[in-house]
Amino acid sequence: MEDQIRLTAWVRGHVQGVGFRWWVRSRALELGLAGSASNLRDGRVEVIAEGPRAACDGLLTLLRGGETPGMVDGVVERWTEPRGDLRGFVER
Repeated sequence: MEDQIRLTAWVRGHVQGVGFRWWVRSRALELGLAGSASNLRDGRVEVIAEGPRAACDGLLTLLRGGETPGMVDGVVERWTEPRGDLRGFVER
């Protein structure tokens, strides 16, 4: 089994109301990741993704890549052990 990991990323910028969560969901599903993208009250989007380390790295690169809807000003990430409790990828 490939090295599994959990990525939690907080994305700040103009990322709410611009299709950002839908875009994240689409990219995550293409990479075979499970998780969620959720709007936070402070204007950030929280992205939680579990799967192979390489796929999570790929998603993080996309989040920082400049091709997202809206405008990303910064991304802070945290890496932890996977919990295995996620199925599919949802927008919240």
